[in-house]
Amino acid sequence: MGSYSLTSESKIYIAGHTGMVGSAITRRLTAAGHKNLITRSMEDLNLVRQEDVEKFFAEEKPEVVIIAAAKVGGIHANNVYRAEFLYINLMIEANVIHAAHQHGVKKLIFLGSSCIYPKLATQPLKEEELLSGYLEYTNEPYAIAKIAGIKLCESYYKQYGSNFFSVMPTNLYGPYDNFNLETSHVLPAMIRKFHEAALKKSDEVVLWGTGTPKREFLFVEDLANAVVYLTGRIDADEIYGKGITHLNIGTGEDLTIGELAELIKTVTGFEGKIVYDSTKPDGTPRKLMDVSRLASLKWRYKTNLKDGIYKTYHWFIDNYQRINA
Repeated sequence: MGSYSLTSESKIYIAGHTGMVGSAITRRLTAAGHKNLITRSMEDLNLVRQEDVEKFFAEEKPEVVIIAAAKVGGIHANNVYRAEFLYINLMIEANVIHAAHQHGVKKLIFLGSSCIYPKLATQPLKEEELLSGYLEYTNEPYAIAKIAGIKLCESYYKQYGSNFFSVMPTNLYGPYDNFNLETSHVLPAMIRKFHEAALKKSDEVVLWGTGTPKREFLFVEDLANAVVYLTGRIDADEIYGKGITHLNIGTGEDLTIGELAELIKTVTGFEGKIVYDSTKPDGTPRKLMDVSRLASLKWRYKTNLKDGIYKTYHWFIDNYQRINA
């Protein structure tokens, strides 16, 4: 159904370029010599408003679209702000994907999340596991929105031949992450908790759950490398032709939350003890990606977890005053 060859002159719109993922992709594209990048802040373009999105596409006419814009958060935020997580993410992806179709975008890549997979899916998570069982309740609205985005891309491909496909990153971390303890994911939340406990010389750090669930983490700069790599090398035919709707991006390696906590404790220099509050939810027991299809495309991550956490922690320290404002 057609292919598109990316060049340094390709007009590329990165939706969500100020976030952790979008900013990393923007930096990577720039470093790779792409000179025609289109970005808009949330203040300049509200992706939830269909009329605004239609006007933007009519004026700018991007050739390639990468959707990294989303409302994101950890277990607490996902569970408390269920309506916002479902509504905002549905609107963003529906508006952008539909406008891309209407205005003849040559290639679109939609970024989802590993939470799309069923709570008790077979591990490691193969792309075929999508919609094979029920979702983890705490992040169900976000997961449903992301699944809808995957199916939108697939449907525009099947009905119109649109070169739209999805990639599913595992848990991400890195510079420009969200370190707000109320809304952040587990790794940045731990960095902040352990850092502040070390500053105060606290005796203990209390963490949610039991510490036994296993998680996989990918440094965001590695994700950006993967997205740019795939944008230049594959088309929708190569995804849907394999009988799948998306492509996993991860490391294929995981560790327990307890092991992660010990690692971050070491990096931050906290000397107290770690206490687990088992009255709080653990979330999905395990979320390990099967990345064999990605490996067959000759891509592999470069940054090991300890090095990535060191880099993220140093960025956090450098920006602590702004984060704490």
